[in-house]
Amino acid sequence: MNPARRAALFECLKTANPAPTTELEYATPFQLLIAVILSAQATDKSVNAATRRLFADAPTPRAMLDLGEETLAGCIRHIGLYRAKSKNVIETCRLLLERHGSEVPRDRAALEALPGVGRKTANVVLNTAFGEPTIAVDTHIFRVANRTGLAPGKTPLAVELALLKAVPATYRKNAHHWLILHGRYVCKARKPECGCCAISDFCEYPDKK
Repeated sequence: MNPARRAALFECLKTANPAPTTELEYATPFQLLIAVILSAQATDKSVNAATRRLFADAPTPRAMLDLGEETLAGCIRHIGLYRAKSKNVIETCRLLLERHGSEVPRDRAALEALPGVGRKTANVVLNTAFGEPTIAVDTHIFRVANRTGLAPGKTPLAVELALLKAVPATYRKNAHHWLILHGRYVCKARKPECGCCAISDFCEYPDKK
């Protein structure tokens, strides 16, 4: 896809949704971090259902650490992998208190040193909480980038690096949310809704309808 088509594609996404954001519910960078950790292999809907009460009872690292692993596990038991996630969240809270003064660090290496936080989670936090122009490649973005021809790649990291080069700077901060929402609701895995796709004119998917 050439630069002019990429710019036109993102301008269409911007027109349709000028201020995209995550569908995870949160009030602070800490709550966003925890929600993203919990969202691995789970839907945003299931995470929000659990965190509404969890964040009301334990809105800070200290309060969540004080819950303890077993109580936290009970709060998130309807989310996949809840045992492992509760362990990671409690340890993350401990490290935030010990190393970062209870604040979420605005640093990739420091974020990735927290249990349950990989490159994708760090990218989400850096982008959504701190406004960094990062792109977290999940299954939706991986699919959209490859299917449209926007930034083909064989691995999530390859797609991320390709997107950082391909997305015009003016659109880079919001690209993550535009692409994930487009993949979630329009460019679906099994039945892409090409007939109502805002970027169909620029998409290079050979089987689009």
